[in-house]
Amino acid sequence: MQSSRRQLLQLAASAVVSSAGLRLAGAQAYPTRPVTLIVFVPAGGTPDIIARLIGQSLSQRLGQSVVIDNRPGGGGNLALQAVARAPADGHTLLMVATPHTVNVTLYEKSPVNVASDIIPIAGINKDAFVLLVNPSFPAKTVSEFIAYTKANPSKVNLASSGTGNLTHLSGELFRMMTGIDVVHVPYRGTPAAHSGLIAGNVEAMFDAIASALPQIQSGALRALGVTATARLRVLPDIPVIADVVPGYAVIGFLGVGAPKGTPPDIVERLNREINAALADPLVKLRMADLGSDPSPGSVADFAKLITEETEKWGKVVKFAGLKGE
Repeated sequence: MQSSRRQLLQLAASAVVSSAGLRLAGAQAYPTRPVTLIVFVPAGGTPDIIARLIGQSLSQRLGQSVVIDNRPGGGGNLALQAVARAPADGHTLLMVATPHTVNVTLYEKSPVNVASDIIPIAGINKDAFVLLVNPSFPAKTVSEFIAYTKANPSKVNLASSGTGNLTHLSGELFRMMTGIDVVHVPYRGTPAAHSGLIAGNVEAMFDAIASALPQIQSGALRALGVTATARLRVLPDIPVIADVVPGYAVIGFLGVGAPKGTPPDIVERLNREINAALADPLVKLRMADLGSDPSPGSVADFAKLITEETEKWGKVVKFAGLKGE
């Protein structure tokens, strides 16, 4: 009897060792073919440029090509759906971004969302926004801007590059926290919004630093304040909006996620490789040129960020009464 029991224990131990060995072998074998990174914007935008930069570094580290697949549309939902429905084997990844956290509330009836259908892997970067005005606008500071808009309710037009994205929601958060009354004017993309602002058809706009920087440096637009929690290296003379509106902050982020059910060992490996890519001096230099700050961290760090941003923008979406179509 004791002999039989010993044999059973030995068989069980062998099974555990064999199972662990198979998992280790699977992790070492990954990836077995090219990896696809699906990006929610067309080719040429800042998220696409950063995706290609990280993809190139990952290709070298993984020993397989990383193919960038642009799937714009639905405010990022088309890309998310494609990844959520892909095999959970680490060969199809999503460029996760702030709009995906917004969409959890904006598109409440969507069949998939980033909170329930995507596993966070790693953050890539965090970018601040900036409040821009036409150079002829009378306000020269954030305080003056608030005072002017309160003295002229519904007479200041606040542009965005599209309803529901961060150029829009930055303004809605600002409105929620200051009580100003402005008119939202959505454009189809950032270039069109810039043109309207430069021409004086609208008075102000919140925009990402990367796209706003050339207009600020040329004098075509004037920056009043940044949405970061501290002054930015690329705009050291521009104050922080939170100095006037305590607690106000808008940080757009990019990161990488995978379909729910992706094995933890693959997730951890991708996290290590992405963090290693972000530590590469050449990658850091190129991101600096784009006005972007690398944001390395653990899987848990990125998961926490997604949760916090989902909660934050959910409140703003409800305040503004927005519904995705």
